[in-house]
Amino acid sequence: MSTTTRVGRIMTFTAKPGRGDELATIMMQVAEGLRGSWGCELYLVSRDAESSDTVRVIEAWTDYASADAALATTVATHADIDLNDVLGILAEPPEQVDLDALGGVGL
Repeated sequence: MSTTTRVGRIMTFTAKPGRGDELATIMMQVAEGLRGSWGCELYLVSRDAESSDTVRVIEAWTDYASADAALATTVATHADIDLNDVLGILAEPPEQVDLDALGGVGL
């Protein structure tokens, strides 16, 4: 077992009814913007199997500073990603759960 604590994060985004496709598209753009970002070990965008308007993102980072910096930089430097557009699509505020990622397959 590693003594380094990785950051795990589960984000849940719920779009207004019928806008799940738009939300998923934007979250995939965010994922593309994070490719090669230092500290990003996993950024998996998935749609909830029972609700097409719910998108979940599972993340693994080397540390909190990397996670916060990379996400802020990606949104700030990609003109096709507008935080206000994301907020306008959402039916409710996103839910964020932070975890101490201990390891497993792929980490």
